[in-house]
Amino acid sequence: MRIVFMGTPDFAAASLERLIDRGYEVVGVFSQPDKPRGRGMELSPSPVKALALAHDIPVFQPVKMRDGTALAQMQALKPDLVVVVAYGRILPDELLAVPPLGCINVHGSLLPAYRGSAPIQWAVLNGERVTGVTTMYLASEMDAGDTILCRETTIGEFETSGELFDRLKVMGAELLDETLQAIEAGTAPRTPQDHSRATYTTQLDKSMCPINWDRSPREIVKHICGLQPWPVATTELEGKTFRVFAAAYTDHHTDKAPGSLVAAGRDGIEFACADGDTLLVTELQAPGKKRMRAGDWLLGHPLKID
Repeated sequence: MRIVFMGTPDFAAASLERLIDRGYEVVGVFSQPDKPRGRGMELSPSPVKALALAHDIPVFQPVKMRDGTALAQMQALKPDLVVVVAYGRILPDELLAVPPLGCINVHGSLLPAYRGSAPIQWAVLNGERVTGVTTMYLASEMDAGDTILCRETTIGEFETSGELFDRLKVMGAELLDETLQAIEAGTAPRTPQDHSRATYTTQLDKSMCPINWDRSPREIVKHICGLQPWPVATTELEGKTFRVFAAAYTDHHTDKAPGSLVAAGRDGIEFACADGDTLLVTELQAPGKKRMRAGDWLLGHPLKID
């Protein structure tokens, strides 16, 4: 079975690596154009491109998907199946029609929930207790194709989006392998999604960073966890913006207004939240400083508690 793989970030590279390790015939890889990265802003290949080149797999990086270039490249490769994992582009219908076995996708949610970009981060941000990965056939509408297989997992109470991402990329690679075996055997199920239950996500941005202390402790914890590794939650201390990386629940209550400082000590900085509850910030980063335990930062920066 001739396979063309389309993907860009680490999440996709895990699936490509699985295909290579399992000996699938990957005849070509499509990845987004190189982007400037690092302090020097030098052009760097995507993780998928770097992996493909390391295994001498031809790489294609079309700038546009609808000018005929990508279609001609795909047709020349004559794939039986196209595998798409976090490629970052919508594929036109004429490209979807090229492989006789169709185009399949690995998505980081339990579809039809969390269609779109950043499904892993939004599952954490919304306080979901369970998420997973789904394989599906691509359709014209985003993430709306018939599902093939899915696998679920619980989300840790303090698990960050980055930590969940690392787990789901492995699960996704394993599920892709299982899906391809089923397709080769002719036993792959095809289940239409219940579109009435679909939910959609959007990209994250820095406007989401500030913590709203007028929320419950759990909502704030999920905000902190969901925005890691980017763009990272923030709060104001002494008129400066601090990045917040970790927090812990308390059994304390206060009459102070949400956002007020309640206590500060070896264990961290305690803030008032909604309904008189409090939350302990345990790890933070001051402007221009390194990330550290809040208690360690307090050793050199004692806070006045009113």
